[in-house]
Amino acid sequence: MLIWLEQLPVFLLILVRITSFFVSAPIFSMKGVPMPFKVGLGVFISFVSYLTISVEQPIMLDFTYILLILKEAVIGLALGFVASLILYTVQVAGAFIDFQMGFAIANVVDPQTGAQVPILGNFKYMLALFFLLSVNGHHLLIDAVIKSYQMVPIDLAFVPIGSERVALFISSLFVQMFVVAFQLAIPIVGSLFLVDVALGFLARTVPQLNVFVVGLPLKILVGFTIILLTFATFFQLLGGLFRDMVDAMGQLLKLLGG
Repeated sequence: MLIWLEQLPVFLLILVRITSFFVSAPIFSMKGVPMPFKVGLGVFISFVSYLTISVEQPIMLDFTYILLILKEAVIGLALGFVASLILYTVQVAGAFIDFQMGFAIANVVDPQTGAQVPILGNFKYMLALFFLLSVNGHHLLIDAVIKSYQMVPIDLAFVPIGSERVALFISSLFVQMFVVAFQLAIPIVGSLFLVDVALGFLARTVPQLNVFVVGLPLKILVGFTIILLTFATFFQLLGGLFRDMVDAMGQLLKLLGG
């Protein structure tokens, strides 16, 4: 019993990092996932991780312990944020497509965040989540947060979360997100741009034709047709996006671990 009380601070630190990760990570942070399930899963994974983690020096309940709790919470939230940021690339790509198809005036409620999101952006994001579950991506996320203790030890009191290298990494990740989103959307956006050019020539040659009445349903028809034709390519790109997500989490851990 005394040994367990001595190891309780270690277990609580592990629990803080994992539950913080669940707060911001994709799939686990969705509002549709029951809170008792999140807590129970966090406790179970923390207990399994506790059996595999060794601490060189005993952790005492003093002021330093408060710093360790804050550090664990920051690491868990940062890992989940990076994973979610990579997946939000799909939603941004859908926003580009919505703008070109004429769906930008209509939004739906994202069940995960409760915010207004584009229609096709939310649709592609849900497809990405289903694909992530089908390829056991949630196992990769759990494996990443467990392996994070090897790069950022639990008894490390200070992590350079506000350093210049971390700031540059996050900013470059934002830039990469928009670049990849544009690459995902360029087949459909480019095709719809050609439709706009054709409608422009049509308006000049046949002035009696109301292009605004014909253009919107035509662009919607062309957009949905190209979306159906590019489904296979979309899922192939998602596989590369998931690999980028795991790599980004690893790079962040290397920066935090020094």
